[in-house]
Amino acid sequence: MEAATPLLTEVSKHAVGSLPEVFLNSFIPATAVVGILFAIFQWFMVSRIRVGGAPDGQYGLLEDGTADTVIQQVTEIQSAISMGAESFLTTEYKYLAVFMSGFSVIIFLFLGSVDNFDKQGIANAGFSTLAFILGALTSTGSGYLGMKIATYANARTTLEARKGIPAAFVVAFRAGSVMGFLLSANGLLVLFLTILAYKKYYGDDWAGLYESITGYGLGGSSVALFGRVGGGIYTKAADVGADLVGKVERNIPEDDPRNPAVIADNVGDNVGDIAGMGSDLFGSFAESTCAALVISALSQPGKDHDFSAMCFPLLVSGAGILVCLITTIIATDVQQVKEKAEIEPALKKQLVISTVLMTPVIFLVALYALPPTFNITVVGQGEKVVQNWYAFACVASGLWAGLLIGFVTEYFTSNAYVPVQDVADSCRTGAATNIIFGLALGYKSVIIPVFAIAAAIYVSFQFAGMYGIALAALGMLSTLATGLAIDAYGPISDNAGGIAEMAGMGEEIRERTDALDAAGNTTAAIGKGFAIGSAALVSLALFGAYVSRAKVQVVNVTEPQAFVGLLVGAMLPYWFSAMTMKSVGKAALAMVEEVRRQFNTMPGLMEGTTKPDYKKCVEISTAASLREMIPPGALVMLSPVIAGTLFGTTTLAGMLAGGLVSGVQIAISASNTGGAWDNAKKYIEAGNSAHAKSLGPKGSDPHKAAVIGDTVGDPLKDTSGPSLNILIKLMAVESLVFAPFFATHGGIIWGGK
Repeated sequence: MEAATPLLTEVSKHAVGSLPEVFLNSFIPATAVVGILFAIFQWFMVSRIRVGGAPDGQYGLLEDGTADTVIQQVTEIQSAISMGAESFLTTEYKYLAVFMSGFSVIIFLFLGSVDNFDKQGIANAGFSTLAFILGALTSTGSGYLGMKIATYANARTTLEARKGIPAAFVVAFRAGSVMGFLLSANGLLVLFLTILAYKKYYGDDWAGLYESITGYGLGGSSVALFGRVGGGIYTKAADVGADLVGKVERNIPEDDPRNPAVIADNVGDNVGDIAGMGSDLFGSFAESTCAALVISALSQPGKDHDFSAMCFPLLVSGAGILVCLITTIIATDVQQVKEKAEIEPALKKQLVISTVLMTPVIFLVALYALPPTFNITVVGQGEKVVQNWYAFACVASGLWAGLLIGFVTEYFTSNAYVPVQDVADSCRTGAATNIIFGLALGYKSVIIPVFAIAAAIYVSFQFAGMYGIALAALGMLSTLATGLAIDAYGPISDNAGGIAEMAGMGEEIRERTDALDAAGNTTAAIGKGFAIGSAALVSLALFGAYVSRAKVQVVNVTEPQAFVGLLVGAMLPYWFSAMTMKSVGKAALAMVEEVRRQFNTMPGLMEGTTKPDYKKCVEISTAASLREMIPPGALVMLSPVIAGTLFGTTTLAGMLAGGLVSGVQIAISASNTGGAWDNAKKYIEAGNSAHAKSLGPKGSDPHKAAVIGDTVGDPLKDTSGPSLNILIKLMAVESLVFAPFFATHGGIIWGGK
């Protein structure tokens, strides 16, 4: 890869190659501030829709009562969902505060002991601990803000659906973009300001500075793990209980107000799919950036004190915010959705437009931020000469691999295509064949994403070693604001449909919200595909930074230490999945029993004359999720510490590699299997084709089989699958943070280092 094309070589020769520090100190925070201001503007546009007692008689399509009565019901339902979500997150964050405090002490003690608690050792440990706390707080804030805007916008989307598809789509997408831009901008701003503050102490010691900054990614992913697991258990316990008893046993519609678990189900969309997902993708952004910063600091840019070159990852993220801003305006103001058939294509266009616009922007940033040539240290290979356009190729490979993964995920999870339609057709012969077809689809859906990830790894490593892989991960996340907006749009639309059903609004309104929700399910699956793909690249980049920092020259799988680590690491995703799946099952069992109890013992519940005890179901989900999230979280957090301390850096390196290879496959398969089962059910319910009508209507035997498949898939796509990408990232970044301790004191039982 040393030979460049003549055109690129000529361009490289004349590139500026280094940006003034004053420009960097202005441009990076300015892009973050622009992102925050744009999020505030989008929130203001959503807030213009009145939810309350204002007369609103201009809209029709209501089954019962006046518009004012319906608005009052919508307001009450929204308030119940918002209060339930806030109550859960507040309680969860109290648990996390205790954990973060304890783990902060561990970080300080372990890293301080590396230099026997001398002045420099205490400073390094203190700064790493502070970065960990900042990352945790930023991740917590990201999840909480996402939940607040989602619960703020869900009822407004419902009310706008009375006007038609265009108005409802714009509200849901604007609300999603609030989360996307707030998270991206806050993450970038806090990280850059932390770097500037640490620079006051470290001066030109860039390696020490960026090694301390790695705690930022660890804090972000630690919160994300518990948010994903806890939120996933909450939402799926409620969802499974509501579906099995309500839809299968009692044959009532989804989100029917007679179902005692319906409020808990809608709360779960916000604490799992919104808050958990926000923290997850924030962690990916923080970790990919930290990995690139560490590797560049250990290479020529750090040795030459080239601040511009080391800030390249931050410049890419800042430019990405501006590109996503333009892309969002296209969706809300230029090419507006006009009918149901345009919803899903409009969301896909967001991915395509942002990717196309981002590509030349990356090229310009690489040419002007990086020197024409520089050296990157590659473990086991020495110095590698890198040209600035090589960095562009690395970022672009991740960017386009992410788009490919998104489209493949859509193909395997959207009911507009053959795979999901085949799964729906298998419901003719019952739930068993539905399960078989769904599992086969999930396994098959792994193939192309793995090849895409492998191609991005090969190209980026050939160009720039592990630094290139970190840049590829950053490329996949460079349009994070758009990806998050699309992802958050789904749960907001889902909640809007639930509110419409519970408020007794017209069938036509429910059809509109169902159309929004169906597209949201597919885009949520695409978002999970992005998260898993970026997690694979981030984990490998962190692995490279770990072996550099821990001074592991080679990981030879023929050596027992490495191979044992490989085996154990490959097993951990299965152990973790077993724990999370069983946790959902136990919580769902309690929920099913409670819902059955209310239906059996409360007179008038089925007739709609008695109001269910929603609060009891919310309490069951809350207690179960908080109790059950601790063991899986402890497994992930303690595994690297135990492996590195007792068995040394080589065994830990093998464990990280095994967890990465195994976890990616399981995560993709689980997420796509669950997404396919969900949309197969919706395909039958919608009845938009002759084939779909032959399987329906709701309540038919094929539909009941589809509901069972969807129920089985719920913990796969919303708990275990999404949590696995955090597992592989978190183990890697934790190993990177503790690498000096493992290199100095590790291997107590087996063979030193």
